[in-house]
Amino acid sequence: MRMSREELVSAYLESLEESQRQQEQIDRLTEDFNQMKAMLFSSKSEKKKADEVDGQISMEFNEAEAAAPKDEVEEQITIKEHTRSVKKAGKKEADLSKLPREVVTHSIPEEKLKEIFPNGWKQLPDEIYTNVEYIPAKFIAKEHHIEVYCSKNDDRIVRADHPKELLDGSIVTPSLLAGIMNNKYVNALPLYRMEQEFERNDIPITRQNMAGWIIKCTERYLSLLYDRMKVELLGHSVVHADETPLLVSKDGRSAGSKSYMWVYRSNVLDDRPIVVYEYQKTRKTDHPKEFLKGFEGFLVTDGYEVYHKLARERSGEIKVAGCWVHLKRKYTDAIKAMGKAGSDTVAGTLSGQAIEKIQKIFHKDNELNILDSESRLKRRKEEIKPLVDAFFKWVKEHRGDVTRKSACGRAFTYTVEQEHYLRAFLEDGDVPMDNNAAERAIRPFCIGKKNWVMSDTVHGAESSAVVYSITETAKANDLKPLEYLNHLLSEIPKHMDDTDSSFIGDLLPWSDKIPEECRKLKT
Repeated sequence: MRMSREELVSAYLESLEESQRQQEQIDRLTEDFNQMKAMLFSSKSEKKKADEVDGQISMEFNEAEAAAPKDEVEEQITIKEHTRSVKKAGKKEADLSKLPREVVTHSIPEEKLKEIFPNGWKQLPDEIYTNVEYIPAKFIAKEHHIEVYCSKNDDRIVRADHPKELLDGSIVTPSLLAGIMNNKYVNALPLYRMEQEFERNDIPITRQNMAGWIIKCTERYLSLLYDRMKVELLGHSVVHADETPLLVSKDGRSAGSKSYMWVYRSNVLDDRPIVVYEYQKTRKTDHPKEFLKGFEGFLVTDGYEVYHKLARERSGEIKVAGCWVHLKRKYTDAIKAMGKAGSDTVAGTLSGQAIEKIQKIFHKDNELNILDSESRLKRRKEEIKPLVDAFFKWVKEHRGDVTRKSACGRAFTYTVEQEHYLRAFLEDGDVPMDNNAAERAIRPFCIGKKNWVMSDTVHGAESSAVVYSITETAKANDLKPLEYLNHLLSEIPKHMDDTDSSFIGDLLPWSDKIPEECRKLKT
């Protein structure tokens, strides 16, 4: 049976539409494949640097050879047809100026000098060079003898004063526990590796011992400082927030259930930076809602809907500011999804043009960092708001030029949906354009969990949140985490019988009562 002309046209159009749908599906699958390939094999840095990722040298097999000369080269000079590096004079002495110094004199005995110079000699200025000795950790078993006295007339007994121990009947001391915490939470060294190192030094300390000490001393002592830090954080007008998954093997749920470590950080512009971690079993709105009780101001986050829901519930108290770095990442992913062909023609793609516009906004805003909040806000409205307006207008004009389900289309959709939050930084001079502060704060935890994989118990995860909070806040305030932890574990037990917690104020990282040995020397 022959088809009519109209039926033929209709069948052709249906075939064409089906072909277009199939092609779009192929394009999406190709983009997904390219993105997965980029995630697995390409550089994770958004900066185009060959040998540096997020400020750290990539871990190559020849890392020592790749890294060795770079920290000392200050300038280059050209001699005829080649260029060679020249070290800046005095750089070594400046680098070592913070270390304790021991002078070692090398002399020639007078009898030997008479043999060498029979007609006499005179001494010239010394030749001086400096090097560094490494003294490995030293362990000492301290045996405490407490003298005991009794009265001759009655049964009264008096014991000599002695330090209050962290845990009765335990060998743990503030310095030992501070070292363990520093290794685990600052240097990302798992407890089983520390156990092996202790064994090599003939010290029978198991990972179970260490885990128990951390949990008990965190709950008993360090949690007091943690609670005060949270109160201080909620008094700030700008707070960053982020979260990352982790596994807790014994949390009462089925194996493989995801838990989350949330992190909250004060604004990078604040004089007293604070980082607070919080462990929770889920990623629900209830957790930031409970944590942020009493907080009023701007919450800087990525595009996670939980934060937006919280802002709607507490309208007038909390405003969410979006992250432009997160937005830029969407367009970077779109370019990666195009494969090699897209990366070779970045400037000609819509994603490439979007990145250029975002970078221009960042560049202009970075120029305002030296200004105070009021001046920065004024300049933002004058110079940056027109760029932001033009960017969103451009996105809406070109949104129809790409399919909605493509990587670039999804980036455009995200931009339009997040516009309200991305514009928030134009309302307050203290609000940054990005959430990098929170991402940097949570990175040590992410590095650590790659080594220890999971937490064993909920108590362990909660203790980790407390210690990470203290060590990251210490680092942000230019303190040495090891010495600071030792100070806290030495001082807090002295106040356990106090009727109030006012002593905690003297232990906060920015307190002028913190000993100098806890502070990093500034050049």
